[in-house]
Parts: sequence; structure tokens; C-alpha cells
Amino acid sequence: MTETVYEAVGGLPALESLAHAWHERCIADPVVAHAFSHGHHPDHSHRLALYWAEALGGPRDYTETIASESDVVRMHAGNGDHHEMDERAVDCFAAAVDDVGLTADPALAAVLVAYFRWATDRLGIHHDSASDVPDGLDVPRWSWDGLVDGDGTAAAQPQ
Repeated sequence: MTETVYEAVGGLPALESLAHAWHERCIADPVVAHAFSHGHHPDHSHRLALYWAEALGGPRDYTETIASESDVVRMHAGNGDHHEMDERAVDCFAAAVDDVGLTADPALAAVLVAYFRWATDRLGIHHDSASDVPDGLDVPRWSWDGLVDGDGTAAAQPQ
């Protein structure tokens, strides 16, 4: 059996390090910092790591204990188009992958950055209103081959 991206990254401790490194880079970036200018949860890095763990093939602790996927999408909705901020957030993520030593495995680093870019684009689709976000969304799962359908198989990637 092939290990999940979650297993390959080193589980929750590694994702917590990555989330912390990414958050620190975002706060230091003059454009991305705006996303956190109105405050953030004091346990943001841990909660983000739990979310990434679920998305990357780990346990479903985020949606079982913190929030639903619909809640996550709503939290990021209604903020208008922010393409430059999104691009810089992806750059911060790629740098954080390097900061925590995950670039030692180029395939792992590439799949993590591909996931983050896709997830960032996905969270930006509800520019106008959080009320446009439907209930009942599932956390999209990501594998070595990209987005995974609900049945566990790799889904076709949008071009």
C-alpha cells in the first residue's frame, strides 16, 4: 500500500511545524499579513495542521472536532478577489516547505505546493458572499496524484 502524503510528510507534528512556518511568513509579508490583520484564532497553526492532515490523507480530526468544510469555505468567502495576496500566500507556503526541510524530498515538496495552490484557488471562488457556500461540503482529499474523488480515486484535474 502506498503511503499517504500525510504519512510521507511525517504526520501531524511535521504539519504543525509547516503551519507555524507558513503563518510566520504570512505575518511578515506586507500583503498576506492583511488576511490576519483582524486577528486569528490563538491555536491557528494547530488547527490549520489538523485541516491539512485531513486533506492529505490523515485522520478526520478537524471536521470531527473543530468545523465543517462548509464553515472553512465560508470563513474565506466574501472577501472579493485577492489574486496577488493568494499568489504571495503560495510563495510563503513554498518557502515554509523549505524552512522545515521538506524540500529534501522534491516529490513531496511538489505535491504539497500543488495542493496548497489548488486549495488557495478553491477557497477564492466565493468572492462575493459567504451565503453562496452550500452546506454539506467535504474536505477535499489530496493524494500523490492530486485531488481524490469521494471513492478514493484520483480525480481529473482542471486545466
